[in-house]
Amino acid sequence: MSEKAVIKGGEFLIKDVDFQDVFIPEEFDEETKMIVDSCRDFLETEIFPHLDRIDSQENGLMSQLLKKAGDMGLLGLSVPEEYGGFEQSFLSIMRANEALGSGYSYSVAVMAHTGIGTLPILYYGNEYQKEKYIPKLASGALMAAYCLTEPGAGSDANSGRTRAVLSEDGKHYILNGQKMWITNGGFADVQTVFAKIDNDRVLSAFIVEREWEGVSMNAEEKKMGIKGSSTRQIFYNDVKVPVENLLGKRGEGFRIALNILHLGRIKLGATVVGGAKRAIFHSVNYANERKQFGKAIAEFGAIKHKLAQQVIRTFATESAIYRASKDIQDNILFLKSEGVDHGRANIEGVADYAVECAMMKVYGSEALDYVVDEAVQIYGGMGFSSETPVDRAYRDSRINRIFEGTNEINRLLAVDALLKKGLKNEFNLLENARIAFESLDQSENTDGISYFDEKMVLVRNLKKAILILIPGITDAFGRKISEEEEVMMNLADMLMQIYVLESSVLRVMKQENIQGKESNVLSRDILDVLAHEASSIIMKAGTDAILGFAAEDQVNKQTDVLQKLCRTKPVNVKNARRRIAEKLIEENKYCY
Repeated sequence: MSEKAVIKGGEFLIKDVDFQDVFIPEEFDEETKMIVDSCRDFLETEIFPHLDRIDSQENGLMSQLLKKAGDMGLLGLSVPEEYGGFEQSFLSIMRANEALGSGYSYSVAVMAHTGIGTLPILYYGNEYQKEKYIPKLASGALMAAYCLTEPGAGSDANSGRTRAVLSEDGKHYILNGQKMWITNGGFADVQTVFAKIDNDRVLSAFIVEREWEGVSMNAEEKKMGIKGSSTRQIFYNDVKVPVENLLGKRGEGFRIALNILHLGRIKLGATVVGGAKRAIFHSVNYANERKQFGKAIAEFGAIKHKLAQQVIRTFATESAIYRASKDIQDNILFLKSEGVDHGRANIEGVADYAVECAMMKVYGSEALDYVVDEAVQIYGGMGFSSETPVDRAYRDSRINRIFEGTNEINRLLAVDALLKKGLKNEFNLLENARIAFESLDQSENTDGISYFDEKMVLVRNLKKAILILIPGITDAFGRKISEEEEVMMNLADMLMQIYVLESSVLRVMKQENIQGKESNVLSRDILDVLAHEASSIIMKAGTDAILGFAAEDQVNKQTDVLQKLCRTKPVNVKNARRRIAEKLIEENKYCY
């Protein structure tokens, strides 16, 4: 029987984890590496030489490229063999998503097809629906889209106005409405469409085929970035949807939509790692080639700072993504061992980690935005030219902070999900918060202890920095806490920094256990800078939160305690960044 994940979703805030219990990227097996090599080879031969053609939306090109990926088995990595796929572990799928994530607009199309396009049918469909659609989606014979957003229903998805009414003969639902911002909308043969039946308060989901009478669409949207991705409005005018194409149960659509979005969020966290590594590749290549004042700009300290920061944020994202992915994978396997069917096991296995999924979407997308912004800056004036690769990377990155729920929504979701788990006693969050609050003046001392012990003490102190705030916030706002969005987002920023820092510490500890300390000096440099920055961010976010809820006579006391908890051992972060950058410059590629 498979064992449960070491910690539940969100439980990282109150529970220590041993480095032996986390997964790090250095542990991927040869089979996964072969899949990754296939993904990278596909991008090198089929995508990168044709980026301008893709961005111009040459007729039929994107669907042709997706079909080629299907021929290679890359569209069926999540699909069981019985439906024509090559089902891989959750970790391997995430690594493949990372590899394809450097494919600019193509990565958007392939992720939409294999993720939010295919998975609703795979996980919620009945046997008839799966047998009819999944093999063709896995092979690329059919393309898929996910149709949720409407002109008046974005983040508030359940406010959508698309309606379905059962026909008099009971054989069809008559579908009427409009969807917008539909990725793959221009060529998707199969659409998962969300609508309310009759006067239902909640959504249902339907499998709709593009060729059915009454399905029409607007011209392609003109977008800032991801220009090669087909994005359209789709209209449904008295579309006859066979009753057997109701996906899941009546009224289950909102749950389907949310659970598929959890998957989309964690997977987006992996894809942005691939995009970041490619942007770093271009950054360091240009920095080594471009000469000013008689030497390569890579030799200047300001450029080394930028290159190092690109590496640090990418390394941190990668560390946290694969830690969360292993927990999710363990959860899925445990549920299957308990007799839960394939679809439910995957959905519930991910949904349990809604906190981590939301955090990784936010942290990863903002890390990539930082990386591509600095890539443009490293290129200088040339970075503003559409003739350089960083122009496309910069424009394409911006959508990730909006995709799969805006980063603001995901920040709120992460904290809300955490607090709800505490209120339901899924783990002892509130009890731990009270204990922390009652011992405000206590923090662990880091004097005279080993390097990793010092880092783990810091992590525990930073966790306490959040925990001591929770009683005061819940007492101050009660049930109206969800209306205090600024304070909620302060907590979200603190949460993310802690999870990412702890994940990175555990990764480097495990690296050294496998490879030895001598080969890992630069990873320690990454940790030192990351700890320095995370502590500062947590101090700032925590102070803002305190000022937003605490009584005036308590502000100084609480901020003094917060400052004590966020104190880090002084390190020369300038020299640490220089060492990180110099290795990157020497290798002339991402090498971490």
